[in-house]
Amino acid sequence: MKTIRAEYRDLGLIDYEQAWELQRSLFDGLLARKAQPTKGDVANAEATWESSDEAGYVLLCEHRPVYTLGKSGHKENLLFTEALLRQIGATFYHIDRGGDVTFHGPGQIVGYPIIDLEKLGIGLRDYIAALEQSVIDCVAEYGIQAGRMEGAAGVWIVEEGRTPRKICAIGVRSSRYVTMHGFALNVATDLKYFTYINPCGFADRGVCSIESEVGHAVSIEEVKAKIINYLEKNLNVKIYKN
Repeated sequence: MKTIRAEYRDLGLIDYEQAWELQRSLFDGLLARKAQPTKGDVANAEATWESSDEAGYVLLCEHRPVYTLGKSGHKENLLFTEALLRQIGATFYHIDRGGDVTFHGPGQIVGYPIIDLEKLGIGLRDYIAALEQSVIDCVAEYGIQAGRMEGAAGVWIVEEGRTPRKICAIGVRSSRYVTMHGFALNVATDLKYFTYINPCGFADRGVCSIESEVGHAVSIEEVKAKIINYLEKNLNVKIYKN
């Protein structure tokens, strides 16, 4: 049985717009390769995307402070003004993923899997569940019991007597089974930035990070390695770095 692979790129600390341009370029390139003639139409079947063992890319990065609002998000969940954005050194983008408003910044692992789900043999719902499970498995290694909440995307910590708090936001877009956008896992994120929004559209729920839960510093590089391992397992794909 053929092993399906995806290329891993660690982008480090990168501006949101620069990462978006790269993500869009890889996404468009994948769609173009899928549109190539099928193996019945060309002499060399090995040259087609259909016959390749490559499924796409997994990009991990951190962003400088930025707020993004999904295509169906509500502007009333933005609690900041342009003047405040300048004051706190953040930027804002209205983008085409699912979900509402969220924040990205240093200390947060942002993952952009650009993957052909047909290569993996799964649909969008199973793909999102695999992203969530990868985060759940990863934070469990730090003694954090996280899970899903009905009616709320992402990964949450729910404890009796405490306000539910989100540790990872998830928002995905797909076209012809190729994905873009992805997840944002708070590792050492400055949580004050979330006070300027209703995160993911919820005014009555909190936000946390791995560090805020465990009470000590955590290596973001260590967490990156763990999340890649769990993405491999839960997506059943070999993730390699060139």
